[in-house]
Amino acid sequence: MYNILLTDDERIMIDSLQFIIKKNFPDSMQIFTCLSGSDALALVAREQIDIIFMDIHMPGLNGLDTLKYITKTKPDTVIIILSAYDQFHYAQEAVNLGVFKYLTKPVNRNVVVETIRQAMQVVDKRRGLQSDTVDLHKKLDSVSSMVESDFIYSAIFGNGKDLSDYFDYFDISGSPWCFCTLEIPSIESKKTYDLYEKIRRICAARSHCIIGSCMLNRIVVFLSFPDTMTSTAQLNTELSELFLQLSISIGAGIRAGCSNLEHDMAKTGEAYIQSLERLSTVSPAGGIAFTAQQEKTAEDPGKIAGQIFGRIQAGDAAMLAPLVTSYCTAVADKYQGNMDRIKNALFELLVNIRNITAEINTTFTNDAFENAFSLLKNENNMENLERFIQNRCSDCAVAVMSVMSKQKNPIIQKAIEFINEHIAEDITLEQTAKAVQVSSFYLSKLFKEEKNQNYITYLTDLRMEKARELLQQGHISIKEVSAATGFNDQNYFSRIFRNKFGVTPTEFRDGAKKL
Repeated sequence: MYNILLTDDERIMIDSLQFIIKKNFPDSMQIFTCLSGSDALALVAREQIDIIFMDIHMPGLNGLDTLKYITKTKPDTVIIILSAYDQFHYAQEAVNLGVFKYLTKPVNRNVVVETIRQAMQVVDKRRGLQSDTVDLHKKLDSVSSMVESDFIYSAIFGNGKDLSDYFDYFDISGSPWCFCTLEIPSIESKKTYDLYEKIRRICAARSHCIIGSCMLNRIVVFLSFPDTMTSTAQLNTELSELFLQLSISIGAGIRAGCSNLEHDMAKTGEAYIQSLERLSTVSPAGGIAFTAQQEKTAEDPGKIAGQIFGRIQAGDAAMLAPLVTSYCTAVADKYQGNMDRIKNALFELLVNIRNITAEINTTFTNDAFENAFSLLKNENNMENLERFIQNRCSDCAVAVMSVMSKQKNPIIQKAIEFINEHIAEDITLEQTAKAVQVSSFYLSKLFKEEKNQNYITYLTDLRMEKARELLQQGHISIKEVSAATGFNDQNYFSRIFRNKFGVTPTEFRDGAKKL
């Protein structure tokens, strides 16, 4: 049995591949599907995938960026690119990533079948090589893990103990290195070994690593690097990418503290303490603190304001929440907590976004803007002020989007009307296409051309805006809002809402009551 993953933002493409696979390999394939690169990463972390079909151009994390992470963490996976783009530089980058095949759409069914057969042969060969060494690895692992744990203990608690024998055993003499202390929330004792092995695989794929045993909910990792690792910037980049892979594979909430890059093995105890100190600075929600950075240059509020204006002019509410957060932070830093000057800057931003919106949507009115000055005057809590600004920016983006949608293709307009009428239902691209009397393939193509996003993304954004409007009323339960916007799973609804607006539905509703 082979596990195959089909990743494409076009549902019709996935359905076509599924049909071909089920017809030609009815008892050989377990099929997984994803509509985005980020979903593919999460699935690959959970499942043992043998073969992947991947589109290049997808919203968010594109296919090539997704494959960069997969090839590092799961190098034995057989990857096939299936893309509408045949430009040389795409194919060249795919080859550099070790892609098995690069196919361009539309592709002949026979080509797909033959490519899968060849991929299965590659998987069989790799499985054979792995099975020959698995018994040896098991025997070595039982010994090596004990030696590694002993090295970690001696390095951090040995008080200057001679570690030269360990250096020779692990072949790490003279290499630059650092300590990283990982803290994983809620480790179940029966899953400790699996977690240990997963961390080992991910770290070993990026550097020469020695891993200590799990102590409560912490694991200490010694990372040794090639001599080309010479700067703090290089180390921070490597640690950031490693932390991202750990987070994707293990889950959110991981905390990590890392020491400086060192060469002197007499400093192992100091480096371990340094990693603990940095771990203590990481938020309980998760994150990584690593080597000392150069002082961060303060962000320019004017530049961020320009980005906010651009998003509103484009009718794009999705990216406003992080921009508004950055703007409020930048203003607070610039004026060093002087609330009068901060409020003046926020009020100026509100005036500008209202004027921009009124130029595009001449019928735009919003009572909250009329009361903005008095609210800013009486409110001194930055979180409440930021929430108020975010709400007004979203109002403006929606008002602009409503005008832009009326200027689009009549088929798209009719599809939007159908979506609005059935937004509380589980409506698919096929159902919408049938309602406007076009093929699902053509409607999907129109959405990309007219909206610059696929059908699923547009539908999700629309549902989020509807949810925001309902929550602003302040008296509707989260369960009711979730159902009214077509989400059967309340937890999934809350996660999507927070990803878009930066706050949970409950926090948003409670903030709306205050304002």
